[in-house]
Amino acid sequence: MKLMVGTFSGSTAVYLVNDAKALNLTAAMPEVGTDLMGLIANPALADRLRKGEVTGPTVDVDSITPALPVANPGKVMCLGLNYVEHVKEGGYDLGDYPAIFMRTRNSIMAAGEPMVRPRCSEKLDYEAELMIVIGKGGRYITEADALTHVFGYTVFNDGSLRDYQRKTHQWTPGKNFDNTGAIGPVVITPDDLPVGAAGLKIESRVGDELLQSSNTANMIWSVAQTIAIMSEFTTLEPGDLIAMGTPPGVGHAKKPNPRWLKPGETVEIEIERIGICASPIVDEADVATQTAAQ
Repeated sequence: MKLMVGTFSGSTAVYLVNDAKALNLTAAMPEVGTDLMGLIANPALADRLRKGEVTGPTVDVDSITPALPVANPGKVMCLGLNYVEHVKEGGYDLGDYPAIFMRTRNSIMAAGEPMVRPRCSEKLDYEAELMIVIGKGGRYITEADALTHVFGYTVFNDGSLRDYQRKTHQWTPGKNFDNTGAIGPVVITPDDLPVGAAGLKIESRVGDELLQSSNTANMIWSVAQTIAIMSEFTTLEPGDLIAMGTPPGVGHAKKPNPRWLKPGETVEIEIERIGICASPIVDEADVATQTAAQ
């Protein structure tokens, strides 16, 4: 299934997407709610959708303004250095345990919303990533059972301020500027993708400029391994989000000069069979000016 959370005619709802049309599930089944947590909490509702038992009027997908798939995720957990060539271009060594960091709620936003370059840095970088939406929580989840805990997969742009990322041994500052992590717009359930979302082309681009191009088969740590590892040190909960790291080709590693995102550009992250996450780049000063004028 292809699911989308978004706003149409002033109301936020969950939609079932079929090509260019979308069925308003919130209107058809009010118990679904206004983000994916209703379907995550009640698998029987999702089963009804799979069986084609839910019908109703549709709207054009293009008329829906995307919202976050999960409005308030309990945790946003991220892998770093999960593609060998990206490890090398960053000047790191391959480790025997994944690099893991967290993102705050303020740092993420829906696909289509502006990605904000802050006034204190011009080194805004892009990172194309696969993202997991956890459906079933747990602790000490085995690798063999891990994929049964996945509700779906979406697209993530792990926008990073590289100078702030390098200020400390922990990456937290550079990974948590407000409105730098774009998610969505759609979530695909596992039954519509290869096992573990493996073997999917993943790319980033600005216009016709291809920035990254790889495949999720090249990830060092698989989805199942990542869930098992993370659940050793924290309880995973329904609605948690896990980003799976980026392939090579990031801006700070471009030669001879780094390739930073600039206001006026639109960066797109695309994952085969999932979708495109597009974000216009804006300067924080322009956002402040627009806010003051309102």
